[in-house]
Amino acid sequence: MSLPSIARLRAPSRARLDFAEFAPVTAVLCTAVLLSACGMGKPPALGNEPPEVTVQPVTVQDVPIVPEFVGQTESSRQVEIRARVSGFLEKREYREGAMVKEGQPLFQLDRKPFEAQLQVAKAQLAQEEARLVTAEANRKRIEPLAEKNAVSQKDRDDAIGNYRAAAAGVEAAKASVITAELNLSYTSIRSPVSGLASFAKVAEGTYLDPQNSLLTYVAALSPMRVNFSISENQALQFGEMVKKGVVRAPKEGDYRVEVVLADGSRFDETGRLTFTDASFSQETGTFLARAELPNAKGALRPGQFVRVRLHGAYRLNGIVVPQRAVLQTAQGNLAFVVDAQGKAQVRPLQLASMQGENWVVSQGLKGGDNLVVDGGMKLRPDVPVKVVKTLEAYRVTPDALLTAPPADQSQPAAK
Repeated sequence: MSLPSIARLRAPSRARLDFAEFAPVTAVLCTAVLLSACGMGKPPALGNEPPEVTVQPVTVQDVPIVPEFVGQTESSRQVEIRARVSGFLEKREYREGAMVKEGQPLFQLDRKPFEAQLQVAKAQLAQEEARLVTAEANRKRIEPLAEKNAVSQKDRDDAIGNYRAAAAGVEAAKASVITAELNLSYTSIRSPVSGLASFAKVAEGTYLDPQNSLLTYVAALSPMRVNFSISENQALQFGEMVKKGVVRAPKEGDYRVEVVLADGSRFDETGRLTFTDASFSQETGTFLARAELPNAKGALRPGQFVRVRLHGAYRLNGIVVPQRAVLQTAQGNLAFVVDAQGKAQVRPLQLASMQGENWVVSQGLKGGDNLVVDGGMKLRPDVPVKVVKTLEAYRVTPDALLTAPPADQSQPAAK
């Protein structure tokens, strides 16, 4: 065999020999990379400077509790407009969907049959009054004669009976006149409240009777009611916290109510919690609550879905921390504090609720702790840190709804 042929046969084995020589070095490099990625390897020191952090002193203070619920608006007085007499609908006198005032005409029925009935009733009254005059004159003639025994006792009794029957007939005729006048007035159907009128249920020319008497609705807009439901768990938990002295509820349940509209804007007026049902609904496991608030401008309409916030309760000796200071991990929520030796220490937290962009902490921190607000992501326990900035202690601002003057609940209805 020639030399070139021998060289070609030996080349693959040399390639395998070269790879085998470098295999240990490759394995060491791969292991180092994997350990570094998993955090098991110790990274090379880049310097001896401690991590820089921003801290904020933790303060203990009473924190407003503002629970939020989904509610739906409802008119405080929604009235069905019905025809009280039977007849033909002659005219609709309002614009559908417009605001109407109390006493404003809405519909007009045909008056002519009722005017005729009134004339008949008045004629019957005149006839009965004439009978009464005759009967009274006859009684006055008979009674002196009866005293002298000039007529029989029967004639006297008949005269008195006729007089009384005529008097009763006059009263009945007067009642018929009043009924006819009422029926005539019912042909002009007016709004009993000021509010928003719905569309007409029947067309002009329709014959109305007791089975077909509904004409429209009028819904008063001020005050406006907001109905919402409170779950059984929420009520029990809140009651337990009040019993333990963790939460202070307003006296006599005098909660102020704030309404947030669907677009996130806050409704201008505030109201009061006016009703809570004493029994839970077995179907939903909740009980009904209701608030009322002024709506003089008519911005709220019945049937809207809104968010309801109740103001008035306080968490006693609460702690509020910025949201960015809380680290959320698989093991739970935690935060770092800087101890007296200038080292970072981890604190597991229990969070109660959100307040704006802050967390209300129920357990894990105490007054006087130096909470790490910025820079906590690069810290480990017992690592010295460098405090580059100290923020002012967070102070809970007073509840604006509680410090503001109470909303006037006696405002006139929307016009």
